Amino acid sequence: MHLVQTMAYAGDKPWHGLGNKLAPQQPIETWRKQAGMDWQIEESEVRFITGGSSLGIINAFPEHKVLYRSDTRAPLAVVGRRFNVVQPGEILEFYRNLTACHGFELDTAGVLREGRKFWALARTGQSTRLKGRDRVDGYLLLATACDGTLATTAQFTSVRVVCNNTLRVALDNGNGAVKVPHRSQFDPESVKRQLGITVSSWDGFVARMNALADRPVDPDSVDGLLRRVLTYTGSDGKNTVANEQAIAAARALYEGGGRGAQLASSRGTAWGLLNSVTEYVDHHRRARSDDHRRDAAWFGQGAQIKQRAWDELVGLVS
Repeated sequence: MHLVQTMAYAGDKPWHGLGNKLAPQQPIETWRKQAGMDWQIEESEVRFITGGSSLGIINAFPEHKVLYRSDTRAPLAVVGRRFNVVQPGEILEFYRNLTACHGFELDTAGVLREGRKFWALARTGQSTRLKGRDRVDGYLLLATACDGTLATTAQFTSVRVVCNNTLRVALDNGNGAVKVPHRSQFDPESVKRQLGITVSSWDGFVARMNALADRPVDPDSVDGLLRRVLTYTGSDGKNTVANEQAIAAARALYEGGGRGAQLASSRGTAWGLLNSVTEYVDHHRRARSDDHRRDAAWFGQGAQIKQRAWDELVGLVS
């Protein structure tokens, strides 16, 4: 079952092979229509019926409100009265001046889970090649959810072209993302200022990637590192347990089975070991569907695993 309800893309065909393909540099209005984001989230107070008869009594519950789609009237969520809605169109509008004036180009955008979550991803125009052949491109991802499962989140993301692995780019302040909780108003210009739409974060990230590609890894240390990164919480809810299946899968990717594992940047290096984890998380980790896996890789447990791997391996070159 697909989480993605509607989607548009301008680059390569997305992970699940679905969506409306657009020519490059289409206007925001075209993206809104083709990505299925040309509707509004409406709201109404919660009402409920009491009484044993068929007529009953209609009561109001003013502390909460129902969110629903303006086009289909389909319900989306029940949220608190102070919940601030971010509209699908606002996610795309965020990129208007970035695409017009700063060299960004929208790559994918779409709606997940019947409209409860929506996102847009744009190329920043930044790119590098590690050891001459291993290309990594920069992107900016903006996403939100109207059911309270995700704050409005903006983050720089890198995509390794040979395998389509994704990795969050740390900002200059050390954070990986700017998050606006729904109890606050979403101010796009403030978010852009916090992101620092400049080359500085990317330049630092490139320097670390190059350092990882130059750093050989002692074969005897591979297993220990994977065991620290690929874990899950045990049945007692406290202790972490090594995920043996994940460790075996990531090791096989690192030892030659991964896409790009034979490149000079990856073979026997910290960069290669990092990408064995990112490829496992993005493409092989057990999930109900490819959409669930991608959602977790961007925002959930998969993203946390990749961050642990990054922290461990950057520690080797710091």
